[in-house]
Amino acid sequence: MDRTSTPPPTSLPTPALLQAVAVVGLGTMGAGIAEVLVRAGRDVVGIDVSETAAAHAVRALETATARAVRRERITEDERRAALARFRTATDLGAAAGADLVIEVVPEDYALKHEVFTALDTIVRPDTILATGTNALSVTRLAADSARPERVLGLHFFNPAPAMKLVEVVSSVLTAPAAVSAVTALARELGKEPVAVGDRPGFVADGLLFGYLNQAAAMYESRYATREDIDAAMRLGCGLPMGPLALLDLIGVDTARTVLEAMYAASHDRLHAPAPVLGQLAEAGLTGRKAGRGFYTYDGPDSAVVVPDAETPGAGGDGAAAGPREVRAVGVAGSGTMASGIAEVFAKAGHRVVLAARTQEKAEAAKARVAGSLARSVDKGRLTAAEREAALAAIEPAGSLDAFAGVDLAVEAVAEDLAVKQQLFATLDKVCRPGAVLATTTSSLPVVALARATSRPQDVIGMHFFNPAPAMKLVEVVRTVLTADDVHATVRAVCAKVRKHAVDCGDRAGFIVNALLFPYLNNAVKMVQEHYATPDDIDAAMKLGGGYPMGPFELLDVVGLDVSLAIEKVLHREFRDPGLAPAPLLEHLVAAGCLGRKTGRGFREYAKA
Repeated sequence: MDRTSTPPPTSLPTPALLQAVAVVGLGTMGAGIAEVLVRAGRDVVGIDVSETAAAHAVRALETATARAVRRERITEDERRAALARFRTATDLGAAAGADLVIEVVPEDYALKHEVFTALDTIVRPDTILATGTNALSVTRLAADSARPERVLGLHFFNPAPAMKLVEVVSSVLTAPAAVSAVTALARELGKEPVAVGDRPGFVADGLLFGYLNQAAAMYESRYATREDIDAAMRLGCGLPMGPLALLDLIGVDTARTVLEAMYAASHDRLHAPAPVLGQLAEAGLTGRKAGRGFYTYDGPDSAVVVPDAETPGAGGDGAAAGPREVRAVGVAGSGTMASGIAEVFAKAGHRVVLAARTQEKAEAAKARVAGSLARSVDKGRLTAAEREAALAAIEPAGSLDAFAGVDLAVEAVAEDLAVKQQLFATLDKVCRPGAVLATTTSSLPVVALARATSRPQDVIGMHFFNPAPAMKLVEVVRTVLTADDVHATVRAVCAKVRKHAVDCGDRAGFIVNALLFPYLNNAVKMVQEHYATPDDIDAAMKLGGGYPMGPFELLDVVGLDVSLAIEKVLHREFRDPGLAPAPLLEHLVAAGCLGRKTGRGFREYAKA
């Protein structure tokens, strides 16, 4: 039979008839899927060649349902009924009566092909066969099956009982009835199904693993420590875990397998596994399951990180020089970032000079601080007395000449190299000797600003995140000319104003933007290629990755013009074709669709 032709008609089950389900492979994922199914009233047979794995799955279900009873989510009678609906077997023949088979054996095509070939001779003609792969070709598995129209992908996320996302993956051979049946089942299980086509990684992992790979490469190059990389992405992007800790949780070997499959399909260098992933995997340092990966744990399968040779020493950043004294701080700029930084320093007890191009602009910036402080009082975060003290500490000025007595000058003006260089030349003239000169740039070379002064050793980057009063992260950017005591000073200042400082070198994007914006760009490429919609991609990343915002929500908030500018800087510095901005993003910016600020970006917004 020509399997590329129209599949023969077949009567596939309706959603209500997917009552008997076989789960093949009882590792962590398989056991979790089995739990979800039995708690939703399905009769489940768990199949694994390992009796140990089967026994572990039974114990896991017993433990999970007992916990649910203690938390009063189910009754004891419901628990007993759920346990009665689950049985295990070591032979695929136990799947003979299943309406649906979900395969979750290890990510090896030969093994999965062997399972599907065997199932072809065991199950009924109308049984749907689903693979849980997140890296291998669903189409290839379907084409090699006796009935390709009933084969699809059903990709749950770990831990399956908790994670809401399920990617329903159809190939060009899959019958629409099969897709409809499993999509409806996923909803009955309390999941959020997202329909996607067949490509390595699908939506969530397709975006996630490229980001994880870049983080591994960043660590491998010794650009930043593992702790700083992870802290930067947690605090700068609101992610539940840093990328290196997440790689340890997923499994370094698993991540490498997924990336290999993605690279084979895309030939995108961003998907070529970082060598460190192969080195760790070959050494058996596969993450939490092995007790050691990027971090060291107190035992296999433990989440408790223990100190090792790479753990930073207690009591500081290790700089030989002590910090300079900082009492007075100058903040240059009149926008949201400048006023936010002024608020941060004023609340921490510093005297602040807030300088703008005119006295009126400076007064307006101080008024913005006053409004922010008033909101903090209303929310119970500040007392009225603390508000008055912080506001009294801020002196608005219409000229940088007011910075003559400051110990630290922080610029937060437009992201334009010529403008910033001119400002630093002025700071060089007006600031006293020994004052630290800092830039909040997120994309420009700090050393180019340092070279605009006669004291490049005093210049450093302090990249705050917006809104500065709320965001805990500051990226501290040393150039090759920055003095040790200047670095120590900024670290000490960050600690005093209760910000988490991470160290990084002077290259485009630093940590956060260098990892965040390629991920956003890849999301745009998915839409551009008509692979998925912005709504489905946003849902996949929030539900499957724990992201606080989907990539298109974030792009519209940041501004498509700002995002494009950062992506151009990254592409220009790293010369990687995979970092070239997606044409769709360029077209939207050219059309004036810049996001929320213009009322239209990837979505339309009501005008204020």
